[in-house]
This record gives sequence, C-alpha cells and structure tokens, in this order.
Amino acid sequence: MGGARRVANDPLRKQRILDATLTVVAQHGVHGTTHRRIAGEAGVPLGSLTYYFESLGDIIEQAFAGMAASMSERYHAALTAAPDERAACAAVTDLICGEEYATPRELVLLHEMYAYANHNTTVADTLRQWLRRSRASLARHFSERACRAIDALIEGWPMHQAWEREPLDRDLVHETITAVAERLR
Repeated sequence: MGGARRVANDPLRKQRILDATLTVVAQHGVHGTTHRRIAGEAGVPLGSLTYYFESLGDIIEQAFAGMAASMSERYHAALTAAPDERAACAAVTDLICGEEYATPRELVLLHEMYAYANHNTTVADTLRQWLRRSRASLARHFSERACRAIDALIEGWPMHQAWEREPLDRDLVHETITAVAERLR
C-alpha cells in the first residue's frame, strides 16, 4: 500500500533537534550524546530523530556543519567589513580576544568537533571546508602564508585561553597579528 509520505507539522523541528544536539554535546561531550538526550533537550518525540536523520552520527555531523557555517559567516563578515590590512589586523584581534569568533560554549563545541573529526570523515571534511573558507576570508587582506599563520593563531589562542582561564593580552595578540602580516607579505 503506497501513500503520500506524511509531512511534518512542525517545520522548525529539525532545526530544534540540531540546536539541541549542540547543547547536549556541549554538556556531555560527543561520547555522552544519545538520541534520548537530544530528544529530551529538543522537546520532541524520540521517533522524530529517525524521521529527520539516518543515525546519531548523521545528527552530530549536521549539527557540527551548521555550527561551522554560522561561525564562518561571522568570521567572514568581520574581515569583509575591514577596509584595509590595518583594520583587518584589528578585526582578527577582536576575533581572537572577544566572543565574535567563539563564545565559551562554542569553544567547548569546537574541542568536541576537532576530536570527533579524528574518527569521522564527514566532520573532518567539514573542518577542511571551514579552513578553506577562513583562509579565503583572510586572503582579502593578507598573503597566503600570512593567512595560514593567522588562521592558526585564531584557532589556537582562544583554545589556550579556554584552558588557562585567563584573559588574553589584547596588545600582545594585536602586535603578533600585525607582525605576522608585515613579515609574511
């Protein structure tokens, strides 16, 4: 017996599931993320997860892809708004020292995503695409070599801050970014 597939009556349910997945991953890690926890956080029936996604891995992959895209857009917007290299160095400093690049919650999620990418090729591909987008945004103002170095600083410095739990020295960050940009022209 064939019939028309039932259409979901909650058009935002899939996005709520993805948002809930990130909340669960931030609270419990990828290793502690389950269908039940996601459904509970999203406030949806457990069966909704298998309606929209093939597996738990698929849910996590799509959630990380959405987070990477959102963070990439903010990164791109900050660099696009900079009219020249000097302003771009200031924008990069803001990305590193502020929450423009990543909130504390997003930093936790980034750590989880990086670790998960070691075991999941789809998430590894998401990370590689993110690196390419990040470097393309930086390339508006910096040489290819400077882009690679600055992107590593953007990724690494907030990680160190998260573990050290101390504010970054904004002047040191700005001086470093400016020195890299000037040295690697």
